Amino acid sequence: MRFMVIVKASKESEAGAVPSTELLTEMGKYNQQLIDAGVMLTGEGLLQSAKGARVRFNGKGNTSVTKGPFAETESLVAGYWVWKLNSLDEAIAWLKKAPFNEGEVEIRQIASMEDFGENFTPELQEQEKKMSEQIASYAN
Repeated sequence: MRFMVIVKASKESEAGAVPSTELLTEMGKYNQQLIDAGVMLTGEGLLQSAKGARVRFNGKGNTSVTKGPFAETESLVAGYWVWKLNSLDEAIAWLKKAPFNEGEVEIRQIASMEDFGENFTPELQEQEKKMSEQIASYAN
């Protein structure tokens, strides 16, 4: 199973504050533990919402764009990991080892092909497989 671990934004991250050298060092050690254990597939920090935008879809071909910053800090994302583990409980156990002192982090299981049932036809599964291979080739 794959899990997305979503680090929520804070007033500091939204203000563009850079983490301390101490926190960056601790986070580097933690990420290395995740990598060494074969857990971490990817992970990145995100810049503040002032450097982003939201695109709202209002019917076919009708969109609106709002550029950041966004006021509701508690619902914003400051970073993420993608982990491969056997259970949600394992993900929780790993997250409890993270070098955070405050804030909130959300763990969500990533959908797999099986989760879409018969709607995900063999043709769509083959298309998904080809796209995954193509993406993997870009990483190399």
